[in-house]
Amino acid sequence: MARVVKVFRTLRNHWKKSTFAVCVLSYGGYWLYGKHCDSLLRREACLVAREYGRQQISPQERLRKATVILNPAACSGKANNLFEKNAAPILNLAGVEITVVKTDYEGQGKKLLELMEETDMLIVAGGDGTLQEVITGLLRRSDQDTFSKTPIGFIPLGSHNSLSPSLHLLCDNKVKDITSATLSILKGETVPLDVLQIKGEKEQPVFALMGLRWGAFRDVAATISKYWYLGPLKTNAAHWFSTLREWPLVRDVSVSYLAPSLRPPDLPPQKPPRPNLLYRIIRRLKNYMNPPVEEPPKVEEPEKWEEQQLSTLELFIQTHNKNPVERRTNDSLMICAEPSDFTVSEFITVGNKKEEDSTVFTKNSTKLEASACQLQLPEGAGGFFNIDNEEYDAMPVEVRLLPRKLRFFISAERKEQLLSQTQ
Repeated sequence: MARVVKVFRTLRNHWKKSTFAVCVLSYGGYWLYGKHCDSLLRREACLVAREYGRQQISPQERLRKATVILNPAACSGKANNLFEKNAAPILNLAGVEITVVKTDYEGQGKKLLELMEETDMLIVAGGDGTLQEVITGLLRRSDQDTFSKTPIGFIPLGSHNSLSPSLHLLCDNKVKDITSATLSILKGETVPLDVLQIKGEKEQPVFALMGLRWGAFRDVAATISKYWYLGPLKTNAAHWFSTLREWPLVRDVSVSYLAPSLRPPDLPPQKPPRPNLLYRIIRRLKNYMNPPVEEPPKVEEPEKWEEQQLSTLELFIQTHNKNPVERRTNDSLMICAEPSDFTVSEFITVGNKKEEDSTVFTKNSTKLEASACQLQLPEGAGGFFNIDNEEYDAMPVEVRLLPRKLRFFISAERKEQLLSQTQ
């Protein structure tokens, strides 16, 4: 008993050291518990992947080949370690023959895709920038009509992963996000996604999956990281300081757009069975006795562009890829423009919401559906576009929708969740 009393007396006399030691031990225990939970998640995912690897294949079949475009600089240089620890073991256990191609500098992904050979699946391991480079390089190929049919998997390793909520169930655990995204590739369920073709007057087109953003909220979002020392107040501070430098932050833009086109019915996943021989013979005899009348070629009508002048704080041209399984009557892109009559307090409030989700717009915003649009900026208008969270110089551009151009792997759980939201 005397020894216990002596220990408590020592802790009381050295209470600062004791408090520090308790904090260190508590944090160490929490860190070790987190590492243990991550190991359990990897183990569970590897057990699932091993079942795919144990499936028998016939002698004529070959292993599935996957080309991985990995950006080691993503996630502050941690992407390579995250991929090797969490995604690569799952793919190897599943019997997938993977070829990892690492990018060394910005823009290399476009060049790699222009030279890449045919593969069974393409996996992008990185963030928004890596994904945008890959699809741009893919759709710039001369054989892009056939190459674009290759299914694409996205493993979120970047600081910005805008497409992930459309394809995977997300949580606060990075390891679980990576392992679940990798398992969705093995399960093989895909969904078609729209693509935006963004073309300037001189340069080659750039392609995007989410959209093009331009305006005051975008400019402020690019400066928020400079106010890191303000902690949770940095977003409010960035918006407030921007209003002190210039107010109002209204942008004038001329938007010309084409009406949306009707969406054709979805094609069946498999070709219908070939009719029997007797049916084919009768059909050919009918065509021989009564040959079908050739219809005259249709005369293409000139495109009818409508023009609208907008004064806005922010313009966002976006796809419907936020919910790719939603059934729509039209193939269209959305032109969203915020009103220009915000007060300073409203500007700060809306800016906080857009920092969490840039696709959120107020009720009074202007929304137009179109199949293509042209942006004409006023003379002297500088600034930058955000194209899938990548910065480009602002210039007059034409944005055209490529409906259901690419197919991406999606988790079955996320697909069911998105379907339930549309009902």
